[in-house]
This record gives sequence, C-alpha cells and structure tokens, in this order.
Amino acid sequence: MKLPFVQIDAFADRPFTGNPAAVMPLEAWLPDEVLQAIAAENNLAETAFILPTMGDADFELRWFTPVAEVVMCGHATLASGHYVLSKDAALGGVRFRTRKAGVLSVARDGVGYALSLPAWKPSPKAMPEFLAALGVESAVETLWHENRYGVVVLENAAAVRAVAPDFPALAVPGDWLTIVTAPGDDTDIISRAFAPGAGIDEDPVTGSAHAVVVPYWAERLGRDRMTAFQASARGGYLDCTLTGDRVVLGGKCVTVIEGVFSV
Repeated sequence: MKLPFVQIDAFADRPFTGNPAAVMPLEAWLPDEVLQAIAAENNLAETAFILPTMGDADFELRWFTPVAEVVMCGHATLASGHYVLSKDAALGGVRFRTRKAGVLSVARDGVGYALSLPAWKPSPKAMPEFLAALGVESAVETLWHENRYGVVVLENAAAVRAVAPDFPALAVPGDWLTIVTAPGDDTDIISRAFAPGAGIDEDPVTGSAHAVVVPYWAERLGRDRMTAFQASARGGYLDCTLTGDRVVLGGKCVTVIEGVFSV
C-alpha cells in the first residue's frame, strides 16, 4: 500500500524551526495498530491522519506520537490545515472532527493561519511529583487539567530556560504533558513542554499546551491577547487570543518533505 506523506514545520516561518508533523491523508481508516506503527516509523512528535467526511467538519483527524494516540495536538492540526489549504487557494478555512477534542478549525489569517482550539483552563493543585521530576525547588503555582496537563508557573523566563528534567522520573505517571511557564522577556509569556511518557522528552512548539496556559495568563494579565514563545531548541512564536471558550493561535507553516509511505 502506498500512502501520501507530507512533513510540515508548524509554527515556523522557515525550515528547521517550529514543530515538525507528518500529515497523511487516507481514503479509509486503517487498523489502529497500523496507524501507531506508521507514527512510530515516522518518529516525529505527532503524525496526523486525515480522512474526508461530511456534516459539521470537512475531515476526521487523529494524532499519534511514536507510542500513543493523543487527546489533542495543536501543531499537527495547524500542519493539517496548511496541507489542505495549500491544495486549494479558494478555500478560506477547514474544519476537523476529532474524537476527544471536538471540532477544530484552521483559517487563513494574512500570510499565516489561525488555529482554533478549546480553552482548557487548569485549576490549582499541589503536585510535588512534578516539581521533583523537573528539578524545580519551588514554583509560583502548580495547576492541573483533567485531560492530563500539568502546569508549573515559575518566576521568570530564566527559570523556565534553566529547567533540566529527570525524564525517566517525569515519564513514570504515563502519558501526560508537563508545562513550565512564566512571564516572557521578549514576549508576554514563555513556556516549555515535556511528554516523556508519550515518547517525547521535550516538544518543540505545543499548540495544546497554549490551549491550557492562555486561559490562566489571560486572567493573570487581565487581557485576552498575548504573545508567546516556546523555548525549546527549535523554538517557536505564537500569537494567542482567548475568545470565549476558544483559544485561537496564530502561526505559519513550511512544507519540508513530500513523498510516499509504503506499508
């Protein structure tokens, strides 16, 4: 079986930045174990599979890390939108139906795109195991969202950059995303995101992490628009807006590989 394969750097304005995602359009769903094996072979943070549909969305969308299917992935949704919209200049946007995150959309926005995700506001929770695994002695605040997102708020950008996790310890609880965040230096907020339990030690630029931290920062900063930087080795900038129960993230994409995957 021959499957189309595209690798796209999301939240990037040039190759080798942002977060790479594989996008693979399908004509019918393959068995879950085959989708997982393909994602493991791609060995990217996420592989997105899209399938045309009808009704409230244009495509069904699922995302897999090298070891697990995830609840929501922002950067691979943005990459999927870029893939679809690049094929038809007349389209202004595209909607994706997902299994656990509802309908997500990507719309053209100037020279980039606007990605709409659900706003998942976290709640305060003591999480000493997070701090110990991160090597952080103290935090301004720790928070949790039921979709397995932990947030550790630190004092400043330097503290975020200095975090050096014990990845095996951070992976013990399984598939969850640990986010460290603080006021930024050249942006309003800064963050890093770690998911070793899902096979990703540090994620380069994480859309779903901002679906969680933007509601927190909107309340703390007293405004619904902000700029963000994810301080991974590749790095990535995001424009963030809280609109009701949605977080809208602005970003660009660059296609870097097009080919065929043989199964």
